[in-house]
Amino acid sequence: MKSYLEFIRALFHVGPISTIVLIKTITLSVIYCSLMWWPPNESICGLLSLTSFLVASGLVMFNFFSAISHGPGYLPLGWEPKDESAKSKLQYCVVCKGYKAPRAHHCRKCGRCVMKLDHHCPWINSCVGHENHSHFVFFLVSAIMGCSQATVILACSLYRALYRGYYMFHGFDGIPVVYLGLYGFIWCLFSCGCAVGVVLGVGFLLYYQMKVILRNETTIEEWILEKAHLRRRHNPQLGDFKNPYDLGWKNNFNFVVNLACLPIGDGVNWPVAEGCDQYSLTVEQLAQKSDKRRRMREYEIIEKFSGSWFPVTKGFGTFYHPPCSDESRIPLQKGDRVLVTRWKKYWLYGEKFEGSVLMTPNEIPKEERPKGWFPRRCALEVANSACNDNLESDQEVEQSEEIPECTVNAFSDSKKDQ
Repeated sequence: MKSYLEFIRALFHVGPISTIVLIKTITLSVIYCSLMWWPPNESICGLLSLTSFLVASGLVMFNFFSAISHGPGYLPLGWEPKDESAKSKLQYCVVCKGYKAPRAHHCRKCGRCVMKLDHHCPWINSCVGHENHSHFVFFLVSAIMGCSQATVILACSLYRALYRGYYMFHGFDGIPVVYLGLYGFIWCLFSCGCAVGVVLGVGFLLYYQMKVILRNETTIEEWILEKAHLRRRHNPQLGDFKNPYDLGWKNNFNFVVNLACLPIGDGVNWPVAEGCDQYSLTVEQLAQKSDKRRRMREYEIIEKFSGSWFPVTKGFGTFYHPPCSDESRIPLQKGDRVLVTRWKKYWLYGEKFEGSVLMTPNEIPKEERPKGWFPRRCALEVANSACNDNLESDQEVEQSEEIPECTVNAFSDSKKDQ
């Protein structure tokens, strides 16, 4: 649970403020139109329609504020496992100065390691994790329900307002007439468009959430498992790998979604499937990072880059083909060295380093290296680098392991911080 000051700080941000304005705009439009289209004081059905919408709108606000106030659940700074032997099976966070518990990942935007991190949501200005995942799911469900009803009410009201002359001329008795002036018509039309957009956009997000929930995964773990299967296609001798947290779709669903919206477990220890242990996935992550280190290439910066998102001086292709990601762009000076891990036609992604190029798999880094995208034309690969001499040259593997950054934009930043 966040403190009062943390809640206020999270709330006063462009994402939550935009969400509140959108919810209130649609709600007020529906109330205004409902009083004319289906007056609740004249029809029991009209009263039930407006009441059900207000209940859905109230649930949206309740779960919205609950998701923010409860927070995702953060690991204590400097966290370490009780079992000393488990340290070699866990990743180390140089920002939080501690180990990452199973299913925990570091979020750069929050600046903390989050328990069972799913993604960072800009609309609630917080991560979705162990403690607020259920509230977030109910927020999505209630938003879809409310906006679906709002779409019907506003569309019918706009139709009645547009053709009110026809009803009045032909003398249709018992049919309420909807009066909307120019500004009222524009306002209701805008609200109707927003409601349709919420149904489509949030509906897609809810579908994606339910897909990973029924498999007891997070959006980050889905990508980790995808890479695990990819590694085994290229190396069959590694054997099959299964999600250690998949306990069957019913148990998986109840583990996240419950009417009390209470998190199950302590966020550190998790029930696992038969044949797996608490560290099955973390060991796989360490192996993937070890593979990543073997594939990364050293580049030298030959042209200064300011860190601009749309650099106008780096060529037409660079300007019009930015990475579809909210990850940072890294400012670089001529002569800097960068370890590149992802390649695009006009952009590269890597981390700036000084000193030793490579680290042993279990070596704890002393500090976090700056990471980000930069134009490909600004760098030149170092031919005789100690790093490049130990690389696998399978370019097909490198390209296939690029993260599909255009999936669900709001949480792409968290995916890269596993």
